Amino acid sequence: MPEYAAVRSGESAAHAATETFVAHRNLLFTVAYEMLGSAADAEDVLQETWLRWVAVDLDQVRDRRAYLVRITTRQALNRLRSMSRRKESYVGQWLPEPLLTAPDVAQDIELAENLSMALMHVLETLSPTERAVFVLREVFDLGYEEIAAAVDKTPAAVRQIAHRARKHVDARRPRQTVDPQASRAALDSFQRAVETGDLQGLLDVLAPQVVLMADGGGFKQASPRPILGADKVVRFLGAQGAKFEAALAFEPTVVNGGPALLVRLGGELDGVMAMDFEDGRISALYYVRNPEKLTRIHTETALTTK
Repeated sequence: MPEYAAVRSGESAAHAATETFVAHRNLLFTVAYEMLGSAADAEDVLQETWLRWVAVDLDQVRDRRAYLVRITTRQALNRLRSMSRRKESYVGQWLPEPLLTAPDVAQDIELAENLSMALMHVLETLSPTERAVFVLREVFDLGYEEIAAAVDKTPAAVRQIAHRARKHVDARRPRQTVDPQASRAALDSFQRAVETGDLQGLLDVLAPQVVLMADGGGFKQASPRPILGADKVVRFLGAQGAKFEAALAFEPTVVNGGPALLVRLGGELDGVMAMDFEDGRISALYYVRNPEKLTRIHTETALTTK
């Protein structure tokens, strides 16, 4: 009987661990993705988190959600440090992996801003620890003591890191609140201009200091450096349109909570073009062509900060 009771107790603990992990899985994925900018690496982090979670004595865990976030953060930090070395040898510009998101993400303005390609790109300029602290504090609103436990720092050190990271991000991220309707109108105008070869229409919808960044990952051709300025971006897009003529097609979509375009070449997916907007114009274009970053673009990814 004692052996049977032990087996039943083990089954109950495993069931509780599974239930808790599944209940918070979307949150944990969002934490890992925000830290890494890669869905594939985020999934690997979740697998590592699960393996460590099932070995935990749940009776000793006061706050299961916080404990899971702590494990995920530590695993993501380890992965982020190894990714930093990978990025040093990456061919061309490295952009975050775009994710197809559900309508509720786009409707939640704060969540959409925190998941935007603009912020994700800025987060790439932080150190691993700064990024972890910024994400946990600014995106997930965790307390300093909870973050300190996750990153193995003192609360005082975390406060300093958070202040430094916030100052760094604020200096680089778009400050203006974006009107979703104005953004959609700008995207529609951009699509029409590209499809019809209307170069003046492109100039009209692009901000004067617009920047275009492209990520081919060595698999597809992409500009090795950002293209800055409306005239240069229009010349680049015009040359691309003339090169492929009618083989190019565009399909509106929503990635990372914001308007974007699926770009098809000869009927096959060529890439995803996400955008930033300012004063009703496009201020940045993020063109991800690396096929390794497009594997999830046809399936909605559930993201949450709750």
